[in-house]
Amino acid sequence: MRLNTDAIDNSAGVNTSDLEVNIKITLAGPLRDGAITLPARNALLAQMTDEVAALVLRNNYQQTLALSLAERRGVEDVSHAIRLMRSLERNGKLDRSVEFLADDATFEARARAGRGLTRPELSVLLAYAKLAMHEELLASDVPDDPWLGRELFRYFPKPLSERFTEAVARHRLRREIVTTGLVNAIVNRAGPTVMARIVDETGAAAPQLARAFAVVRDAYGLSELNGEIDALDNRVPASLQLELYASVQALLLSRLVWFIRHADMSAGLEAVGERFRAGGQALAEQLDQLLPPGLRAGIEAQAQDFARRGAPVPIAMRIASLAALASAPDIVLVTEATKGKFADVAATFFAIDARFGLGALVARARRIAAPDYYDGLARDRSLTVIETAWRNMASSASMSGTGAGLPALETWLAQREAQVTRLSALLADMSGSDLTLSRLAVAAAMLEEVAGSWIPPGSTQVESPIPGISRARA
Repeated sequence: MRLNTDAIDNSAGVNTSDLEVNIKITLAGPLRDGAITLPARNALLAQMTDEVAALVLRNNYQQTLALSLAERRGVEDVSHAIRLMRSLERNGKLDRSVEFLADDATFEARARAGRGLTRPELSVLLAYAKLAMHEELLASDVPDDPWLGRELFRYFPKPLSERFTEAVARHRLRREIVTTGLVNAIVNRAGPTVMARIVDETGAAAPQLARAFAVVRDAYGLSELNGEIDALDNRVPASLQLELYASVQALLLSRLVWFIRHADMSAGLEAVGERFRAGGQALAEQLDQLLPPGLRAGIEAQAQDFARRGAPVPIAMRIASLAALASAPDIVLVTEATKGKFADVAATFFAIDARFGLGALVARARRIAAPDYYDGLARDRSLTVIETAWRNMASSASMSGTGAGLPALETWLAQREAQVTRLSALLADMSGSDLTLSRLAVAAAMLEEVAGSWIPPGSTQVESPIPGISRARA
């Protein structure tokens, strides 16, 4: 079904009207103070026409793109969509009969048949998700954060924000505009079910999600990367373009969970963003030298496939490298905890991947269909165990004093020969068969055993060698 709802298709008109009103509110003060005359104001309004249109169309573009990506995810998002609808109903924000949304049993039956929500249904959920998140963020201190407040200047045309910076900053609807900008960015890029997904995986509320989103977006330069993919309109097949967008969205969703769980935001979002952006840039610059030959060949093969289908080579390489670059925050944490060299820790981290095929295991695990809510939780919990074990192995090997990369890892693993032999045999067996949730859980448990996590007596938490990190036991 290739149609949206009227609210989606007509959103540009509403957006234009809102922007026009807010521009005039911004200029009311300067006009009253004599900083600009009425004829000059009218000339400025005319001058900004094209940029206003571009801002409106950008939001409209991203909103319909969010629907296309949600439609592409299909069955994978059904359980999260059901959870979102239940949450909205509990809070009195949604009446399914009014919006022609089916009951849970109907959606679950569709998922078992391999079908997700229709595009109109996703359109309705996107609108309700934005309204609910807007209300929650507006009631928090998120709009008052100076770093997140930059959304205010993203909202207005540059001639206005650059010439009348103080007037923009004092806008009487500043908090509402900042909140709207953040909500649009989060839901448009992460999908209509993002809040339900984050609650299921972390228990976090909308303010934590917003802060994590801002850090991930800036740390990985996702706005610029998505912009490069936008520029491929009508230059590459739509299916390829959606695949590139989906790769970026997958990174965003996984790193949102990581930053909510592991990043201490008390130092301020700007400091957190800079800390991890620097690590990500360092990894990107050295990635070719740090990756073992097998992993590097895998990235190059994927990039070549993207390029063969029409993607420009630089974009193809960036997208193909995202899975490796996703490890940057973990490498930053291990480097800080062990006081080692960033390049040495990264080499050890990737040596673990090459030795056990963890990156490929994680990628396969994310492709396991989990239309049932609890199947999804089981998959996500196993992934958490695997990622934690990976980080713990890198930390322990880096602290062993035996060097870096594969030699350090092999020296450390040699002390656990029996466990490593069993784990290697299991993973080799799994590599040639379909990956199921039960097999994934067994692999995660054995990786945890090799990593040597410590469980304090009477505790229900598995402690990590890295200070400040723990997680619920699977």
